[in-house]
Amino acid sequence: MSQHQVILSLGSNQGNRLETIRSCIDLIHNEVATVVKVSKIYETPAWGFESEYFYNAAILIHTSKSAQKILKQVLKVEKKLGRVRSKDIGYQARIIDVDIIAFDEEIISTENLRIPHPLMQNRKFVLQPMLDLGLNWEHPVLKKSVSQLLLQTEDASEIKAVHSIVSPIEKLQLQQFNYIAIEGNIGAGKTTLSTKLSEDCNAKLVLERFADNPFLPKFYKDQSRYAFPLEMSFLADRYQQLSDDLAQFDLFKDFVVADYHIFKSLIFAKVTLQEDEYRLYKTMFDIIHKEMPKPDLYVYLYQNTERLLENIKKRGRSYEQEIPADYLEKINQGYLDYIKTQTDLNVLIIDVSDLDFVKKQEDYVFLLNEINNKIVLARG
Repeated sequence: MSQHQVILSLGSNQGNRLETIRSCIDLIHNEVATVVKVSKIYETPAWGFESEYFYNAAILIHTSKSAQKILKQVLKVEKKLGRVRSKDIGYQARIIDVDIIAFDEEIISTENLRIPHPLMQNRKFVLQPMLDLGLNWEHPVLKKSVSQLLLQTEDASEIKAVHSIVSPIEKLQLQQFNYIAIEGNIGAGKTTLSTKLSEDCNAKLVLERFADNPFLPKFYKDQSRYAFPLEMSFLADRYQQLSDDLAQFDLFKDFVVADYHIFKSLIFAKVTLQEDEYRLYKTMFDIIHKEMPKPDLYVYLYQNTERLLENIKKRGRSYEQEIPADYLEKINQGYLDYIKTQTDLNVLIIDVSDLDFVKKQEDYVFLLNEINNKIVLARG
């Protein structure tokens, strides 16, 4: 898993408690990190002081941010919802309270943050919602699962499930499709997006195996000599991988997401091969292409050439550093020409030139919503 799995505990005992918890979940999802699962909402008595009953929930978020960054951002969410943190010592009534309970299975101890939460094992209002998330999580200090901690807790307070909330990810309809292909030029972010989608939306991930191709570094040094064996080896590998992965149904996954579509072979070949080589290649490609299942949704991430070159430089693969701008422009044009001819392919083009869907949660949510809207439209 390339992202952290973080468990947050939410509590409210002032105002419209249910509405506050709902707003809190939406704010976290839209501005902080992807909210993947939400527990039931439980009503529980105030813990450690006399006050109104609380509504409590636990949520699972996925993020590549640090624990300190998450803490900083959830405090901002609390503030937006009207929480005023008092300097008085002791427990108090509050409109919203967000605690980081766990960050993967890490142990973190700083001046302002202790993870796992040091009191979690004594609080039924934390443990019961956590159990709902159905995670295979073990307390890194106590070496016990959530169900074991719940059985052994000394907290005898009453806890009652009162509402259910669907997580923002579960509201999406991505699982309505069997196979989504994410495409784009070199450095467009297709692998990053495919990986995030697979982790957040419980999809089977198919990634192109370009790193193992022995012809790739040679091709970037001497294109005319190595273009044909490179394109042929890519075509054979893509065909084998997609045939295998799309044929093997995974009972535990909702759909398949791939960071390429077989047609990219022809787009790249048209740019790299001599005319006679291309004709031979296309004959082979046409035979293979007929066999391949079409994606239910084809997402093309468009990036301007300047951004592509920046991204390629940043990821630092030595053999890619000399890629000329005009090569990337030809590839981009090849994709756009291909898309124009595909009248029976369900295509979504998203310009991601000004987006950063790794660092900016709102950009990632924008992409999720664009993909979801296209699916809703396609389903009629």
